[in-house]
Amino acid sequence: MSESPSPADGRRTGRVVASHGRQLDVEDTAGVRHACRLHGRQLRVVCGDEVRFGYATEGDSQGTVYELLPRRRLLERLNGRGQGEPVVANLDQLIVVIAPEPRPDWDVVDRYLAGAEWTGIKAVVALNKSDIRGDALIAAEQELEVYRRLDYPVVHCSTRHAPGIDSLRRELSQSVSVLVGQSGTGKSSLLNALVPEARALTQEISAATEEGRHTTTTAALHALSGGGALVDSPGVRDYAPPLPLARQIGEGFREITALAPACRFADCLHRSEPSCRVRVAAESEPLRLSGRRYASYLRLLALVDRFDDPSRSSKAAKAPRRR
Repeated sequence: MSESPSPADGRRTGRVVASHGRQLDVEDTAGVRHACRLHGRQLRVVCGDEVRFGYATEGDSQGTVYELLPRRRLLERLNGRGQGEPVVANLDQLIVVIAPEPRPDWDVVDRYLAGAEWTGIKAVVALNKSDIRGDALIAAEQELEVYRRLDYPVVHCSTRHAPGIDSLRRELSQSVSVLVGQSGTGKSSLLNALVPEARALTQEISAATEEGRHTTTTAALHALSGGGALVDSPGVRDYAPPLPLARQIGEGFREITALAPACRFADCLHRSEPSCRVRVAAESEPLRLSGRRYASYLRLLALVDRFDDPSRSSKAAKAPRRR
C-alpha cells in the first residue's frame, strides 16, 4: 500500500487509521503513525482511506494529507437528507451482531446483509451472548438456519462464557471488518475483548486533537493480534445503508437474485406481476425463499417508493456488485 517518499514532492502513500474531524492518523508501510491534518476545505476522508501525505518542512510535528486515492469499496450510511454519507473506506467485511436478548429485529439484519450485497462486501452473522439458554436462543437459531442456507457464515460467540470469541476472531483474521447491530447486542463488549487497548487508544487520539471530551466522535482502525483489523466508528453504530434503485433492491437478497431470471418479465419487481417466480417461491417454497425474508424485501421496496430521490440513480448505477 505504502511506498518510499516520492523524490519529486516528498509525499508518500498511507492509510487513515484514525479520524477525528480534520485531524487524522496516517499509517505508512512500516507501521509508523503520522499525525496529519487535511489540506484545504474540500478534502474529505474517512477511516480506511488511502491518501497521499507529506510534511511542509523538515522537522514538522504534523503532516498534511493532500490527496485522496481511489476507493475500492465504501461503506455509507443514510443521512437525514436521504443521501449516502461515507463512513468507512476499503472495507472487506461486515459483521452483523445479534443476540438472543434483546430479541433480534430480523428486518434490520436483512437490511444490513442487503447493504453488504449492494456494496460488494462480505457479510458474517455473529450470534453473541450465545451462552444464554432458553426459548430466545432456540428462536434465534431457527432463523439463523435461513442464513446458513444462503451460505452466510454464522458464528457463535460470548465475552462471558463458552464458546468465547475464538470463532469470531478467525473470521476477522484476514479482513478489515466492522461490527454492526442493534443496541444491546454486545458490540462494545466484543470490541473490548478483541482489542483491549481500543478505549485507551481512542481517548489518546482525541486528547491529541485537544477535544478529549468528545471521544465518541473518533473513528479508529485497530490491528488485531491474530491478523486483520477492526474499525470502530460512531458512524457505523447507527448504520443504515442507503437504498439503490427499486430494480436493484432484489440484488441484496441472494435467493431473489437466484430466482429472478425465471420471472416472466425481465424488470419484474416481484410484487404483483404475473408469472413471478419469486412470489411463487415465497408463498409455497420456504426452503427457497422464506416468507419473512420476502417481507423484508417488500418493505425495502416500499421505502424506495416512499423516499425515492433521483440523485440516487447515478450513484446506485455505479455501485459494485457482489460476485
